[in-house]
Amino acid sequence: MSLSGLIPSDVSLNAAIAICAIAFVSGTARGFSGFGSALIFMPLASSMAPPQLVAAVLLIIDFIAALPLIPNAWKQADRKATAVMVSGALIGVPVGTYFLTRLDPETTRWIISAFVFALLLLLLSGWRYRGEDHPALSVGIGGLSGFCSGLAQTGGPPIVGYWLGRPIASVIARANILLFFGASDFFSAVSYAATGLISSDAIRFSLLVGPVYAVGVLIGAQLFGRASETLFRAICYALIAAAVFLGLPALDGVLR
Repeated sequence: MSLSGLIPSDVSLNAAIAICAIAFVSGTARGFSGFGSALIFMPLASSMAPPQLVAAVLLIIDFIAALPLIPNAWKQADRKATAVMVSGALIGVPVGTYFLTRLDPETTRWIISAFVFALLLLLLSGWRYRGEDHPALSVGIGGLSGFCSGLAQTGGPPIVGYWLGRPIASVIARANILLFFGASDFFSAVSYAATGLISSDAIRFSLLVGPVYAVGVLIGAQLFGRASETLFRAICYALIAAAVFLGLPALDGVLR
């Protein structure tokens, strides 16, 4: 299949190249910090291609990248506690997907930018939940994360902030996070497929964007440890802030 055959008809060659570059940067951010890929990718990429297409592509490449991590996470995670939170995502993901399919692209982009900005503030605040582990709260956080994932694949910060604040070993917290997102991505895949978001265009485009994203992840992982975690996180926060700003619909003249 030729390069042009991988690019959807409503995405220009220049936009496709730019989206690949964004995927590389967001993949690198995830590789060395463990978060931030969707928060960088979605605001910028959705300014160059339909948000529905961009969200589906990110889901496909992220889901494939996460699959090898699931078996080990299953062994290490607190599966009972994770299942409670996953039950919230089971509700939140379809609701977020519904809004993604019903809203016009510009409105969706504004919502994505607002969500990402709010999640960036959450990350910058250093918030960690240190209260009691109530099932209703777990379901609520899972539902919020699922909604953000269904709408824009940006469900990470609430989950990360919650699990890292729990009085559990870091290896269990990490496994819980991975297991949750494995389930959440599966719900998203089913929901996106049922609503037609995982189209042939999205699958073909992911064949172009995915390898570039994977290279970024590998490079980011290699960079991890060569600078302080504080510096890495500062770089990610700056990239996310820039993505929010440049991804605003009001700045289309700058990016197009």
